[in-house]
Amino acid sequence: MQNALLQTRKDSKTMATTSSASPPLSALYSPAITIVDQNNASTISTVHQDIIETHIFTRLDGPTLASASCASTHLHALASQENLWTNICHSTWPSTTSSRVRHVISNFHNGPRSFFSDAFPLAIEPVSFGNSSENPPDLPSEIISAVDIYYKKELIFSKVVETETVSAWFKCSPFRVDLLDPKEAVSTRIPNPDKDDTCRYLEEDMELSWIMIDPIGKRAMNLSSQRPVNVHQHWLSGEVQVKFASVVGGGGIGVATELVQCGVVVTCGGSAKGEMHVREVSLQLEDMDGMYLNGKESLVMLTRGMAGKRGRGKKRESERKKEVEEFLERKRERKERKMRREGTLDTLCVAFGVSAFASSLLFLLFR
Repeated sequence: MQNALLQTRKDSKTMATTSSASPPLSALYSPAITIVDQNNASTISTVHQDIIETHIFTRLDGPTLASASCASTHLHALASQENLWTNICHSTWPSTTSSRVRHVISNFHNGPRSFFSDAFPLAIEPVSFGNSSENPPDLPSEIISAVDIYYKKELIFSKVVETETVSAWFKCSPFRVDLLDPKEAVSTRIPNPDKDDTCRYLEEDMELSWIMIDPIGKRAMNLSSQRPVNVHQHWLSGEVQVKFASVVGGGGIGVATELVQCGVVVTCGGSAKGEMHVREVSLQLEDMDGMYLNGKESLVMLTRGMAGKRGRGKKRESERKKEVEEFLERKRERKERKMRREGTLDTLCVAFGVSAFASSLLFLLFR
């Protein structure tokens, strides 16, 4: 009897210890879900909604979260939470934390989710507006540039600039957006250009995002190649120019604006402390004749790009570099064709001149 009583107390303690060591299994699942047998395959729908939202989705980046939302209607509903996409936009592009940009993003169709789908992938095909010389409808009266620069994954520069687009000065002058004043400089941890392999380090470790936003049309587009397409050090001043670029289609065939390059130049100069300063961050649009577009022409090209189809986010850096290389190749071919036409025209002019001179001479001799 005594042994039985001791065994009963021992079993009670064991049960109590087991109960306090771990919560009931049902606490980890949604109360609306019936716990299935361990031998059956469990699905993501059995995981409690709070766990998915706070411990899983918050660890995903934008493309992964977008992929997860396509798995089921349940995950799509959970992945559509505005706070998730707001945090992703802020972590991906710190410039979006600006109060002005936050307000603009909130007015997008699906808020930050629509903004991310516009700004992250490539704009691979511009929307068609008919004749390339015609203006697309509803040109924005203002554009916003949200720019972030990283070096070795560390943010070194972030700024938001608003540009009005309705004045005659803007429409007729060469289009150029400068983020820094001529005497302004931003210190960084980048080593001085006199050190070996600085250009190679910049090409490998510098990243830039330049998001152009239309606050009226509620569209956005990233104009950067993410990583540099070219790094060049000036032989005299020692300044290093890091170039990022993307290509926007103009819609016309055979014209100079069939393809337009959006070029971002970051100029870095040395300092007495042994570190480089960012002295210039600028954006310009260049056609295939090597001419920079004015404000009106640039606004048309940017509007076409924002309204165009978007590509996949994967391999976007290699795609951008390939686009720039194709642009430079077509620019070179166009220049060669132009030189051949000019050479042919010069030859015809010379031949016509010689013929006219010979005819005049013969007329004088046999008159």
